[in-house]
Amino acid sequence: MTFAHLRLAWRSLRHDPAYALVVTGGLAIGFAAALLLLALVRHAWQSNQHIAHVEQLYVVKQRYNVDPKAPWFDQAPLLLRQAGASAPGVAAATAYLPSRPESQGLTVRIGAQLSQLASLTVMPGFEELLGLHALQGNLPHTLGQPGAIALTQDAARRLFGSSHAVGRTLLADGKLLRVGAIVPTPPANTTIAFEALVGTDSLLADADVRDEMRTGQRGWWGKLLLRLHPGSAPDAVARALQQAIDASPAVQALPLEARQRLAGRKAMEIVLAPLGSAYFDADVAHNQIAGAGERAHPAAIAALAAMAALILALAAVNYVNLATVRMQRRQTEVAMRKVLGAGVRQIVLQLLAESLLVSLAAAAAGLLLAWLLQPLFAELVDRRLETLLAPASIATAVALGLLLGLLTVIYPAWIAIGVRPGHVMSGRGGGESARGLRLRRALTLLQVASAMGLASISVAIAWQASYAMRAAPGFEPGPLLIVDLPVLVRGNVQAQGFIAALQAEPAVAGIAISEDAVGRRNAAWFRDLKRPGGASAPMDMKSVSANFFAQYRIAATAGRLFDPRQDREDDGVPLVLNAIAARELGFAEPADALGQILLFKGFDNKVTEKRVIGIAPELRFQSLREPPRAIAYELWTAGSVLSVRATGSLAAVEAAARAAWPRYFPEAIIKLRPAAAILAHNYADDARMARLLTLSTGIALAIAAFGTYVLSAHTVQRRAREIVLRKLHGAHRVAIGLLVLRETGTLVLLSAAVALPLSALAIERYLAGFVERAPVGWWTMLLALAATMAVTCAAAARHAWLAMRLPPAQALRG
Repeated sequence: MTFAHLRLAWRSLRHDPAYALVVTGGLAIGFAAALLLLALVRHAWQSNQHIAHVEQLYVVKQRYNVDPKAPWFDQAPLLLRQAGASAPGVAAATAYLPSRPESQGLTVRIGAQLSQLASLTVMPGFEELLGLHALQGNLPHTLGQPGAIALTQDAARRLFGSSHAVGRTLLADGKLLRVGAIVPTPPANTTIAFEALVGTDSLLADADVRDEMRTGQRGWWGKLLLRLHPGSAPDAVARALQQAIDASPAVQALPLEARQRLAGRKAMEIVLAPLGSAYFDADVAHNQIAGAGERAHPAAIAALAAMAALILALAAVNYVNLATVRMQRRQTEVAMRKVLGAGVRQIVLQLLAESLLVSLAAAAAGLLLAWLLQPLFAELVDRRLETLLAPASIATAVALGLLLGLLTVIYPAWIAIGVRPGHVMSGRGGGESARGLRLRRALTLLQVASAMGLASISVAIAWQASYAMRAAPGFEPGPLLIVDLPVLVRGNVQAQGFIAALQAEPAVAGIAISEDAVGRRNAAWFRDLKRPGGASAPMDMKSVSANFFAQYRIAATAGRLFDPRQDREDDGVPLVLNAIAARELGFAEPADALGQILLFKGFDNKVTEKRVIGIAPELRFQSLREPPRAIAYELWTAGSVLSVRATGSLAAVEAAARAAWPRYFPEAIIKLRPAAAILAHNYADDARMARLLTLSTGIALAIAAFGTYVLSAHTVQRRAREIVLRKLHGAHRVAIGLLVLRETGTLVLLSAAVALPLSALAIERYLAGFVERAPVGWWTMLLALAATMAVTCAAAARHAWLAMRLPPAQALRG
């Protein structure tokens, strides 16, 4: 192919501007949707790939099987750092912790401005293991100094207005720190995100945290990273760590009941997970130490990649359909060129030039459109995506454009090759072969089936997400505002003063104290409760104030709940169970537990007695993906979460809280959210997926409608003489219109036979992850069928109307 072919292709497209605009615009929309989806796929697949030799790095994970329902954590006892460093095959080991719990963050002050940083406290070797280097300053020296801190470039710009911040100072939790180094900002898709780094000797590290990170004597958890020698077996290293944890004092001191409950399993199960694929470790849970961060299921990312390919393929099918119809009109031109001596190679190269010109122009326009829409798309999926004008994205767009240009020319070129000049010039040619027509019908069927399948799946996911967000949590969340304090309430004058100031506000009906909000697991912990001489059972412990149930308007199902008129705050004796806890303790009926004494072993290993005073209804501390757990409530005000009940509008309560906050916590940033928002956050990923599918469904339906429009236009053109003969024999206009629409309806029904069974399987697989499902039945697929039928029939309606009004003389002359 030469430049002359491209010049002729450009001239041909200029002579048919409507066709050029339609095919280029349709392909550009497909390219834009595909490039945005592929940007999200690349965001996931390239996670942590910026780290040198990431294939040698492993995260230590554990599951505490003493709790039968415990999830996996990418945290492990810090004592394993030393065991890992000395294990055969390990080149280096390090550990790190958030400098402050991720639910709080590190608050820094620069002048009068408060800001929050995601800061990590790291052990020596952390920077070497991850290949970190200082852009300014000395990073190892900074991490070894008590009064120094390292910032990322973005953090330095946010705090100081410039990345040249070495030597500048800031106040962090009231401690003066000097910026000693500036490091590159980690990519948005890393699972080890930070804005600041400090060492274990930092002024920000408490003495007990510093000691634990070095010795691991208390059994506290942290994040552990190992670099293995090339060729070393991760399983062998995991076995060495397993032996170390099995011999630890905490495991050796497990009571007999807990060992029996393990039934041969390890008390704490240790595995090594590759850091390079940590983004896809979606089973990792979060706790008060650290959040899981951005994660995604590999199947979901693969589905997004398939969706991108599908949308691009559907747009390409539209282009092929239009190019085929145009080729039917150009058969006289092709015949003349053959008569004048043009060979097959010249004709194919000419069509290839046109196809490449269209596809590359569409790729460029699609890339530009995707770049313009990227901020909205990133907000939709809640991800910080790399710019689409990066070299990798441009290369992807060009490669897809070339590939699509090569593929979409095949069928029109095949038709052109089959043109017989003698037949065309004598008026006996110009029709499409039966095989070609069947092929185009099959492609249009694929378009309609894809749109229908996406529509049914998106409706089901959106319905399940909506159902989960609206599911009754056991209380009415509407009047409740959750405020996270930077300190524990018990014994803290500032916290108690803030509570008193809020309670004096007319907009506030009352305030309860707890360790965490209902629906969140930032402060989850469990203990064994045991009946004297009887059964024991592990259960989640919830520490609340005496007015907790009253503020949540929760009534007992048996006995009574905590009551500030009868119970004393921080009294260690009264206990409230839920029905699951009572049954797991061996009571035939929950009410049988009332008045019973249970033995409780605290963190100091002292056994105390607690008395059951009531049975509480089930509250949704977990999402609908998890089964309800046994829960015990105790009186304890050493929590940092306030549940503020409003007398009217939550906005008035929020305004009062913000006004009072600086008087009591001048060095902290207020964090508050409606209780309903915290419950809904558990389904944020489902809501994102539903929005993505809805967007993709809209594009697929539009493409399917366009494909149906082209097919119906070709149907009217192909059957024009038949339509005229029917009219001449007395057929009514309605019958003529139905003749056209019948073909469209048959196409939709065949598409439904292909798409709906597959959609049903996909919906069932998605819903299998939920303990409680929305009443999703066949109605979602019937709705998708009805929507697709309406869209496609509307697309075919114009040509049905034209067929009804077709003048016989015009058709017979044609």
